[in-house]
Amino acid sequence: MKQLIVRYLVSFSYFLESAPYYKRTKRFFNNLLNNDDYKYKKYFDIFMVFVILSSVIILVVDVREHVAYWLEWYDFYVVTIIFIVEYLLRLWVHSDMHKVIIAQYEESEFFEKPFSFRKVISEIASQKWEYMTSIPAIIDLIAILPSYREIRVLRVFVLFRAFKMLRYSKSLLQFFEILRNKKIELYALFLLLSFFTLIASMMIYVFEGAGQNQNIQSLFDAIYWAVVTVTTVGYGDITPVTTEGRFISILVIITGLGAITFLTSIIVSAFGEKLPEIKQTRVLNQVAKTKDLNLVCGYGKIGQIVSNKLRKQGERVLVIENDASKVQKAELDGHRVLHADATKSDTLLKLKFCESVKSVIAVTHNDIINVFITINARSLCSTVEIIARCSEKSVATKLKLAGANHLIMPEEIAGMLGAVYIGQPVAFDALQAILTRKKSARIDEVEVKRGSFLDGAKVGDFDFGASRLVLLAVLKPLSPNEKMSHYVIFNPPEDTELHAHDILVVMGYNVSIADFKGRMEQSVRYKKRAS
Repeated sequence: MKQLIVRYLVSFSYFLESAPYYKRTKRFFNNLLNNDDYKYKKYFDIFMVFVILSSVIILVVDVREHVAYWLEWYDFYVVTIIFIVEYLLRLWVHSDMHKVIIAQYEESEFFEKPFSFRKVISEIASQKWEYMTSIPAIIDLIAILPSYREIRVLRVFVLFRAFKMLRYSKSLLQFFEILRNKKIELYALFLLLSFFTLIASMMIYVFEGAGQNQNIQSLFDAIYWAVVTVTTVGYGDITPVTTEGRFISILVIITGLGAITFLTSIIVSAFGEKLPEIKQTRVLNQVAKTKDLNLVCGYGKIGQIVSNKLRKQGERVLVIENDASKVQKAELDGHRVLHADATKSDTLLKLKFCESVKSVIAVTHNDIINVFITINARSLCSTVEIIARCSEKSVATKLKLAGANHLIMPEEIAGMLGAVYIGQPVAFDALQAILTRKKSARIDEVEVKRGSFLDGAKVGDFDFGASRLVLLAVLKPLSPNEKMSHYVIFNPPEDTELHAHDILVVMGYNVSIADFKGRMEQSVRYKKRAS
């Protein structure tokens, strides 16, 4: 009989281990209950906070006046069932019983010894008991008790339903986590205050309790006075009347002020240590929901220019910087900043790199760091566009091999512009005005939209001159699936055919370029309505 039970139990355990539906279901509830990064957890938290608040309000109102029948029905059945189901689900996902059975069975088969039911039950019970005795689980269990209204004393546990909200508030959990990191200091302060309060209460009882003070009739009265005084609350209902008692009051007040100062310094230092981590978590939560993100790695001179230009163009920008002073500078400039090392894969994986990031711009002052950033980014995503800064041509080759799509060489560009200025100063002024946009003319890229009036047309079919535009080049994708890489046709002839995803490099006034883009968008919408 025992062998038959073992066989069925082990078979069922192996079935659960290999059942995809069971695994998906358990993973879903585990994410819903415990994974803060799960997209549906915030909705579950909001729902549970609503249930908790509504039940607390009903129970508090019912203390003085009878609530409506349907509210009693909601609190007794709906709320109670939700709490019980949540408690059982948390108990279920805490550990896997079938894995304990499989492990014990394989161990018994390997060592050729009998299958131990006692050991399996003991280990399963130990794992479940570990959860049941945790503080959050105890609060969850006690929070169910106020539902049984027939036992009036259980109404005192209504407070624990409010405590349940701590589980669903990340800010409150962070606050308690910060305090827990200073538990040694807080524990030492609590012991010191407890010892001093006990000594002060006994002393005040000796000097004031022997018929000297009518308000101190017992040791508890003395303890009450000491606690009220050391916390600097000072209700004034008990005041010393003897000289010795007043001297003790002075010592207790001074000690209380010192303790409060010490406690404040502990909390401030704890928050100061954890504040950067909290800020980083907040930034990660924000960018996790962002698409088409541009990562600017390095906030030096070039990084500042790139970040500010991208933000003015309406692009989504995240600065990654490892230097604390530059992080502070980027925050003051209004950018979202991640204080991290972009050369590490963990930094980019936290951002859901392939899903969220459109481009990586590696513009640190160190060429080697830019190479590592490029390798790191390309290893995680083969389609992301990478723009890297370098100072030497030998490094440029390495960056190309590492996967960079485009290179920025500030020194070489500066030298070329200097040569242009010496030979053609007027042309240099015009070029500088266009690049810095100090004038109304500029150079811009315009992508040919599918279904627009240029899709399938030739360059000569559109009069760019009449629109106050100069067509400088046409960039065509190397393949339909590779839109990041293009070959360039400078000064394209009139018979050059244009297709969707081609990029036109045009120069003109701001108003001319804006009008040209607007006409293209309008033609796309018109064609969609016509079809």
